[in-house]
Amino acid sequence: MRLTIVGSSGSFPGPHSPASCYLLQAPYEGRTYSLVLDLGNGALGALQRHLGLGEVDAVALSHLHVDHCVDLASYYVVRTYHPGGPLPRLPVVGPAGAAQWLARVYGLPESQAMNSVFDFSAWPVNGGLRLGPFAVRVARVAHPVEAYAVRVDSAGRSLAYSGDTGPSAALVDLARGADVFLCEASFLEAGDNPADLHLTGREAGEHAAAAGVGRLLLTHVPPWHDEQQVLAEARPAFRGPVELARPDASYPV
Repeated sequence: MRLTIVGSSGSFPGPHSPASCYLLQAPYEGRTYSLVLDLGNGALGALQRHLGLGEVDAVALSHLHVDHCVDLASYYVVRTYHPGGPLPRLPVVGPAGAAQWLARVYGLPESQAMNSVFDFSAWPVNGGLRLGPFAVRVARVAHPVEAYAVRVDSAGRSLAYSGDTGPSAALVDLARGADVFLCEASFLEAGDNPADLHLTGREAGEHAAAAGVGRLLLTHVPPWHDEQQVLAEARPAFRGPVELARPDASYPV
């Protein structure tokens, strides 16, 4: 598998990065299969630096906050009005109600939703699902809306992605033994931080250590925080490799 960071800015796009979006690719049936994890504000533009918009095979949404999914409304335009004709229906998996939420964003009747363009399905309560070469499973995490951490396994390698979450034992369980742990770190230790919303860098490091992951990539740092401080807070908590997820950076998993 290969992970490409399309956008890593937390809560809203920053001057140097779109909001959350991650591209995961692996060989499949003689070609490259492309799974997009989240599609936040500004991400659709940046995604085009890495592949054509007709080359996405599936989209997976961790939750329905704007900074993780709103560019799917713009992607609806692309796939509906493409000059070469409408693009095939695209699988989109996410929290229940994603189709209706995005219809409201775009101004469509909820009964119509975007079902002509996207094939929506909800995350399974138990077990997992298959998307091309990827075995995918999720865990409900601590956030004000229905939100999931996502684990993707393929050919003996594994990526765990926290989505947005406060401290979560379920996240540790899902990430256990993952080769790469892409984990949010939105808060600073010195802040008066609300419960069950986000992690600090230290907490991200503690989750990585508890899960025994191979590598920690910190993401979802809001533009108003010093990302180097977030990184410095994470390092004492996790002895393995740890770095900031950089837009356009690509990592083997």
